[in-house]
Amino acid sequence: MPQALDKLKETPSQTGGPYVHIGLMPNFVGLTGVYAHDLGGTMVGKGAKGERIALTGRVFDGTGEPIRDCVLEIWQADAAGLYPSPSETRGSADPHFTGWGRTAADPQTGQYRFETIKPGVVPFPDGRKQAPHISVWIVARGINLGLNTRVYFSDEAEANAADPVLNRIEHRSRVKSLIASRDGDTVTFDIHLQGPNETVFFDI
Repeated sequence: MPQALDKLKETPSQTGGPYVHIGLMPNFVGLTGVYAHDLGGTMVGKGAKGERIALTGRVFDGTGEPIRDCVLEIWQADAAGLYPSPSETRGSADPHFTGWGRTAADPQTGQYRFETIKPGVVPFPDGRKQAPHISVWIVARGINLGLNTRVYFSDEAEANAADPVLNRIEHRSRVKSLIASRDGDTVTFDIHLQGPNETVFFDI
């Protein structure tokens, strides 16, 4: 959900590593006692509405190697297209769904995984409908600024074709870098930081 940016100034940026996991996911690295559970680890509560899906994939560097020390966060609407945000004015979001998650890539395989739900349709600022999508933020050692991208769904071809954000991408061949493949309840979205298959990133 877009937030007003006129209240707080952005702090200076710096590289996210090599200690990003210690600050964001202490239990993941064995530092217990900070939080009972790492924040963002569970998105779907008992009684949450909507279609359960698993969002998974890997983040690849410019040489095609998986990045095994990255952290990813996702933000999304609930199944009805509502955000759990004070800025949400269209209704009340599902109280059993957080709309936000955080995970780290597997240190052996580089694979990440979120247990979430398929989001509903949300409006663009001008009122046009956006296709169901999930916003993704990636940070890792050597990434000076967190990278922002989106996940769209391969089974939403008609909605994707009308999506106002996808339609703003000048090089149409790159749109496919934002479309995740789906097999049953598993949605696979690989992210390429550089190279011929580079994922589209957004300056937000």
